[in-house]
This record gives sequence, structure tokens and C-alpha cells, in this order.
Amino acid sequence: MSDCLVIIPTYNEKENIEAIIRKVFSLPKDFHILIIEDNSPDHTADIVTRLMKEFPATLFMEQRKGKLGLGTAYIHGFHWAIDRKYDYIFEMDADFSHNPEDLVRLYDAAKKGADLVIGSRYVKGVNVVNWPIGRVLMSYYASAYVRFVTRMKIWDTTAGFKCYTRPVLEAIDFDAIHFTGYAFQIEMKFLAWKLGFKIVEVPIIFTDRTLGESKMSKGIFREAVFGVITLRFKSLFKKYRRKNA
Repeated sequence: MSDCLVIIPTYNEKENIEAIIRKVFSLPKDFHILIIEDNSPDHTADIVTRLMKEFPATLFMEQRKGKLGLGTAYIHGFHWAIDRKYDYIFEMDADFSHNPEDLVRLYDAAKKGADLVIGSRYVKGVNVVNWPIGRVLMSYYASAYVRFVTRMKIWDTTAGFKCYTRPVLEAIDFDAIHFTGYAFQIEMKFLAWKLGFKIVEVPIIFTDRTLGESKMSKGIFREAVFGVITLRFKSLFKKYRRKNA
């Protein structure tokens, strides 16, 4: 039984899903994988179902009825992981923008005492490959904007490659999470920070997908921009307590 679970949400990832699963299972550290599959029209679920026969004790899938949002996918996975007592729970994209080999580095940082480990594109300069300069600047200054508004001392505030220890997830009231898209990643960091958990950033190189289509949209970005203001405003009138305290 592994103490680590990698949660990978999928929607139309048939080009990447088998390769990412096999890569994670090839690592020197044992990881289990949970796919949160949102009824992909390209039949991503069929590929995962086939692979589950090959990896019956380490690969799992939860299928949902449609595309319900990144945040709800991860929350579904968090509940699944907590119920099964995994100690380290990872968020990772299916498209290889997050290098699976960095899972070990995130795990090592958590083992050394971090409660939340962020795979950070910006903690040591700008480490992004294959993005046009306009998107790099937008992402970098979006993180700076979030840092300025929220006062979090985190360089990559919008990062989606993370390792949570179970106590962090057990302490957060998922019913109170407001955002489902890009802003979900910001809100989870903000809550962990407000609840006093130790957050560490580990430098990674982010590589844009080469197969499949990006799920980023103007609506998701807009949610993040205005969501940050909402988070900060509400925090002025709210006391943050751990759910299990």
C-alpha cells in the first residue's frame, strides 16, 4: 500500500493518458493514481479502464457525468484520498506540462516537514518552456497580482502541481470552497496559508502540452482575477479555523 496518491483530472486526454500513467508507475517511488474522468467524448475512460486491468491495485478511476470543473474534480479526489488514509495527495495535469519525475521531489519536501509543497515555475526565475512570451508574462504577473492582493508569500500562486499532506486537506472545509476553475488553485493555497500550514515551493520546469487541447479560457482567467479580490475582502471579516481543531 503506497502512502501517496496522484490525482489526475481528465477531459479529452486520450493522447496523453496512457503515457502519463505508465511514466508515474515507472518512478522509483511507489505512487497510486486516481483519475477523475469527466465523461470525455474522446473515450479517455476506455483507455483508463483497459489499464486498470494491468494495474488493478494501483490505478483507480472515478467517472462523473460531465465536465463539472477542475475544483470539483479535485475535491472529489480529496474526499476519496482522505477516506482511504493516503498521507500525501498530489495534484497533477495529464498533459506532461508537469514532469512526473518531479513528484519524487515534491514528496521529499513533504517528508522533510512541509505541509503543502508547490511545484513552482517562478521561485527561481521563470521556468516555462514552449509558451509564447505573452502567455508567460500574463502568468507571471497574474501570480504577482495574487501575491500583492492576498499578501501570501508564494511566488507561484496559481500553480496546479502540488503535494498536500493529509492534515491540510482534513483541516479545510471543502463545502466552503467558492471557485471551480483557475481560482480554485489560488483559494486552496490561501486557505492553507490562513490556517497556518507550512508551505514550501520546489522549483520545476513547466512545459506546455504538445498533444491535446488546453482547457484554459477567458472565463477561467476572469474568475481568478476577480476571485482574488473576493478572497481578500472576505478574509478581512473572517476568522480561519481548522475543520478538525
